[in-house]
Amino acid sequence: MSVRKRTWTTSKGEERTAWTANYTDAAGKRHQKAFDLKKDAVAFEARAKTEVRDGVHVADSASVTIKAAGRFWIASGEGAGLERSTVNQRKNHLENHIVPLIGDLLLSKATLPIVRDFEDRLRKEGRSAAMTKKIITSLGSIFADANERGLATRNPVRDMRGSRKGRDRRAERRQKGRLEVGVDIPTREEIRALVGALSGHWRPMLIAVIFTGMRSSELRGLRWQDIDFKRAEINIRQRVDQFRKVGPPKSEAGARTIPVPPLVVNSLKELKLKQGNKSEFVFANPDGESRSHANVVTKGLQPAFLKAGVTIDTGRTDKAGNPILKAKYTGLHALRHFYASWLINRKEDGGLALPAKMVQERLGHSSIVMTMDVYGHLFPRGDDGKELADAASALLT
Repeated sequence: MSVRKRTWTTSKGEERTAWTANYTDAAGKRHQKAFDLKKDAVAFEARAKTEVRDGVHVADSASVTIKAAGRFWIASGEGAGLERSTVNQRKNHLENHIVPLIGDLLLSKATLPIVRDFEDRLRKEGRSAAMTKKIITSLGSIFADANERGLATRNPVRDMRGSRKGRDRRAERRQKGRLEVGVDIPTREEIRALVGALSGHWRPMLIAVIFTGMRSSELRGLRWQDIDFKRAEINIRQRVDQFRKVGPPKSEAGARTIPVPPLVVNSLKELKLKQGNKSEFVFANPDGESRSHANVVTKGLQPAFLKAGVTIDTGRTDKAGNPILKAKYTGLHALRHFYASWLINRKEDGGLALPAKMVQERLGHSSIVMTMDVYGHLFPRGDDGKELADAASALLT
C-alpha cells in the first residue's frame, strides 16, 4: 500500500492535484482512491490495510448506495414478518427522508462527519427532534443490515452515538422532563368527573382503561374469552394494530393478567348482557369488528372529557362569542399514566402502593428500567416528612 501525490492536466488545460491511496484487496485486485488532502489519504490507507488484513474490506466498486441498502433492509423486515406499520415506517423514513438527501451515496463513502451533516440538514429542513432521532436510528439499522450482508464494514451512526452517548442521554432527560399530575396525568378529581360523565357503550370501555392501563391496541383486541369474571381478572393475550390486524402483544411482557375492581367487572357484565354473542371482541363496533384507535379517541374519550368539564380554553370563540374548549387530555395514554400513578401512590392517598416490579408487570413493560424511567419520580420517598423525623428521633434516643 502507498500514498502518492498525483498531478494531471484536464481536457480544458487545467492542472489538478490529488493524493491517491493505492492498495491491493484480499483477492489480489488493485484499487486506487483519490483525496484532496494527504491526511485523508493516509487515514484511509491505514484503515484499508487493517480491513484487508481482517478480511472485511469493501471497495467502492463492490459497495452499494444507501438507497439500495435501504431497500434490502426493508425486504429483510418484510421477510421476517414485521408488523405492517413497522414496515411502512421503514419505507417512509427511507423514501421521504434518507433517499432525497443521501440516497445516492455509496456505503463505503459514508463517514461520521457525513452522517452528522445529514442529521443537521434534517433539522434545518424542518424535521422535529423526535423525527430526526427516528430517521437516524433507521439509517443506523440500514448500516447494520448492510454489515451483515458484507456490503459495509462500518456503521457511522453507531460511531456517532457512541461518542456522545452520555451527553445525549442527559440532554434527552432535560428535554423530556417528568410526567406531571394535572398536566400529563389526570388528577383523582378529574378521573372522578370523567367516570361520572360516562354513559352508553363508552362507559365500560373507558372504565376498563382507567383500571387496567391497557394500551389502545390491547383494548381493541380484547375478547370475551380473555375475561375471567369469577376471578375478576383480564388476560391480555392479543392486540389489534392500526390496520385491524390481530397479533400477539407488543412484547413477551405484554402478555399478562390484570386483576380488576368490582366496578370494572360489573360494567363488563352489563355490556355482555347488552351485546350478547354478536362478537368475540369485547369493545366491538356495531358490525362486530374491532374499533379503530381514532374512533375510540375522537368519539369516546375526548367527548367524555368535554362532558366531564375536564377541558382547556383554546383561546378562540364561536360565532356567539363563547369560548371554544377542548379536552384537556387528548389521548388514551393519559389514562394509562393515571393507572400507573394509582398503582404507585400511597394507600392513604387512594393508591395501591405496589412495588416497582409489580407495577412493571401490570403495565406490561419489557423491563423495570422502562418503568422507572417513566414513573420512577412518582414512587414515594421513604425518607420524607414524618418518616424522616421519626428515624432521626429513633437514632438519637
